[in-house]
Order: sequence, then structure tokens, then C-alpha cells
Amino acid sequence: MPGYIEDRWYKKGPPDPKTGKPTRVETALHGKGKRYKVTGIPGVRSRSFDKRTGPHGAEAWKAKAQHESTKGEFIDPRDGNMLLREYVEDAWWPSLKADPATLETIKGRVWTHILPPLGEMKLRDIKVATLRVWVKALEQTVAPGTAFAVWGYLSNILTYAVDDERITRNPCKSKTIKAPVVPEQKARAWTRERVASVRAELHERYRILVDIGVGAGLRQGEAFALDVDLDIDESAELIHVRRQVKRVAGKLVFAPPKTGKERPVPLPRYLAAQIRAHKAAFPPQKVTLPWGDPRPGTTKKETEDRRPRTHNLLVTNLEGDAIRAWSFNQHYWKKALAAAGVIPPAPPYNPKTRNIPYGDTREFGFHALRHTYASVQLDARESVVAVSKWLGHKDAAITLRVYAHFMPEADGRGRMAMDAWFAPPKPELKKISLDSPSALISLPGKLPLKAFKVPKQSAGPPLRSGFNGAPTNGQRPVS
Repeated sequence: MPGYIEDRWYKKGPPDPKTGKPTRVETALHGKGKRYKVTGIPGVRSRSFDKRTGPHGAEAWKAKAQHESTKGEFIDPRDGNMLLREYVEDAWWPSLKADPATLETIKGRVWTHILPPLGEMKLRDIKVATLRVWVKALEQTVAPGTAFAVWGYLSNILTYAVDDERITRNPCKSKTIKAPVVPEQKARAWTRERVASVRAELHERYRILVDIGVGAGLRQGEAFALDVDLDIDESAELIHVRRQVKRVAGKLVFAPPKTGKERPVPLPRYLAAQIRAHKAAFPPQKVTLPWGDPRPGTTKKETEDRRPRTHNLLVTNLEGDAIRAWSFNQHYWKKALAAAGVIPPAPPYNPKTRNIPYGDTREFGFHALRHTYASVQLDARESVVAVSKWLGHKDAAITLRVYAHFMPEADGRGRMAMDAWFAPPKPELKKISLDSPSALISLPGKLPLKAFKVPKQSAGPPLRSGFNGAPTNGQRPVS
């Protein structure tokens, strides 16, 4: 097997005049650096050691390198000397693929929560014990959902490092470390009264958004991007969800829906009437925005893909431009929630504070209207597959996971089924012959019918009994 150990301090000298045995003489490197050098293994860089034997000596490392290199599994631990920050900036981040808005979110969290505490550590020095301390501090400073996402980003970075043969294993996958957990929060639908009260408190220009959220289940950005000429088909009673308005790099753009797929959604007649009334009161406005990313493309294809597009939007802001979600939520939606008594009122206005401190209102965001739409559809026993398609979920499993508790009478039907299964078998009914002179006829589960006597048959052919004793020769049954 190729590979050998070289003594850097000594080399073979002339034979001893007395014994004739080879002698050793000092080299020019004697006493400098590490003495033993492992070299000659294909695909493995040379490495020096202080000791020849022992668990951390040259011979042990040579045997390990020879064995792993023959299987193509050798990873030089010196490759892990790269700092985490260097690896993220030079290798991981440039190769990451996602839509621009998602990349913006990822970068903000990685550069805020991962690189400051861990960025100056070498990849090979990031151990399980280090991550236990780091994740505990993380969970004490950010929300559970953010902690869960940040943990996932770090694990992804270290998985990349394993695949790039920088480290041998990902410490995030250790069984002795507990990853952040997001508490389960069930989606909550609003009552008809709450929907009506919030809608009434909202600016008249934006009330149609409540109708669209509850009546069609659209996401907020999808409702902002509805084109009255292309997307609303009253004759077919459909809304075509083809785009959304979102913020990328601080600017608004048109972009595909969340899952990247267009979808048709049923248009209720009530919602169609509300849309007609809104158009009469607030005429649609043509708005032009870049597609997907406002930054200049680096290639001809990117430049063409990002070319601005114009749509005749059903809902616009007071200036006739596309609605910015943050501004709408902060200055209109939360204000309506407080006025309707859904959330506490805001403290006195402070001109120095741009963001009015309403507190945590995530449970009462625009998405609650979407939950309400799903609850109404499922309560009406609409197909889960159909509801999933209308909501724009990737598959029905997501719909079931989020909205299973909206399924009507699930626990009641289950109890009834088990009661029926455990119930003792019913006694068999005795057969009653119509030839019997007297019979008492009763039905299971009902009050007995009146006892009656079957008269003796007159001369002539006997009655032929059909199904359940009904006569088949044209005579009327006995009553």
C-alpha cells in the first residue's frame, strides 16, 4: 500500500567502519519542526508529527489515511481550519439558491445570530458542547420560530461543510443536543361578528381585502396583486391567483405566488358583487413593478426575467400605488383590530417612534381571514384536496396538518363508531309464517305493530310470497 514515514531529522549515513552497519546523520532540519512526516499516499497531503507511534502518532495516522483513501472517504482534518465566517462567505452563501426575498431573510438571520458568536471559530472546533451553549443563549433572546429557523440554517451550513470534505460530521445531528422546538399553535378562525366588526373599522378603500381574504382565502400579497382585467372572471365564477406583491431589497415587486404555481379559486356571488361595488367606488389603477427582483440582472436572461410588468390592480393605496404590507398592517390593519376590540389599543402617539407598539399581533394578522375561509369550507364538508388546491398548498397533507381540527364532528363520529363496535350483537328475529293462524309482528327498534290474525285462505290457488312475504299474484298485502 503506498505511503511511508520520513524522518526529517536524520538520514542514512555511511556504513560504520568497525561494524559495517549503516549509520544515521543529522539533516539540516534537525531539531526544527516536527520530526516524522507521512507522505506518498495518493490524494493525501503530507503531514508531520512529533511522535512516530501512539494513538496520535505518524503510524496511526498513516494507517487511517491509507484505509480511508482506498475507499474514497478520506477527509483531511486540516481542511477544517477554515473559519466558519470564511466558509459561509466564500462557499456556502454564493451557492445558496432561493427566491430573492427568502435569501434576504436568510442572510439577515445568519449574519445576526450565527456569525457574531460562532464566525471566528474554525469549522473543526465547532463541537456539540459549543452548540449546546450557543442554542441555549439563542432561545433566550429570540422567538421560538426564529430560533428554529436559525438552527436549521447552521445545520445546513455544516452539512455543506461535510459534503465539501471540510469536516467529517455535522455536530447539529448529535443525539445529545436538543434543537429548538416551535410550540404547536392551532390556526384559529374568526366568528362572523369579528370579521364584520374589523371590516367596519377598516378604511373604506381596504374593506374589500377582508371580503377577498374570507371569501376566497387569498394570502395578503396575493390580494394586493389582483388584476381586475386578467384575474377576476365573473362569467366562470373564478379568481385566478397568478402573482403577489412582495418586498425585495427594500422595494416592491410582482412575483409568483408562494408555491410558484398559479391556481383558480371559486368566486362566490357575494364576493363578486362586493368587487363590483369596490371598483365603482375606487377605480382600479395601473401599477408597474419589476418582476421578482428589483436589482439589475447580471445576465441577459436575468434582465429579461426581471423586466417591469404593468397590472390594473383592484386595490391600491391612497396614492394609487401597490400596497406595502408593513405600512398597511401598521397603520390600517392593527388600528382596525384595536378599534374592534380584538387587540388592546395602542399607547399614546409618539412622533419619535415610527413603529406603533401594539405588541404581539401575529395571531390576529391578515392570515386569520384565510383560516376562516378554510374553516367554512371544511365545515361544509368540502373535499380536503379541493380546499388544499384553492389555498395554494403544495399538497393536501399540509392542509390536513394545519386545519384538521376544523373537520366537523370528527370526535363525535369516532365515538359513535366505537360504541357501535363494542355494542353486543342484536338477537335474531324469529321468522313468522303467514300460514300461522295468529302472529304478533314487531319491528326492531320500534313499537310493536298491532297484533292481528291472518284469515284462513279461501279456495283457490295459495298466495305465493315474494320478498319479505309480499304477495306476487297481484293481490294486495294483508293490512
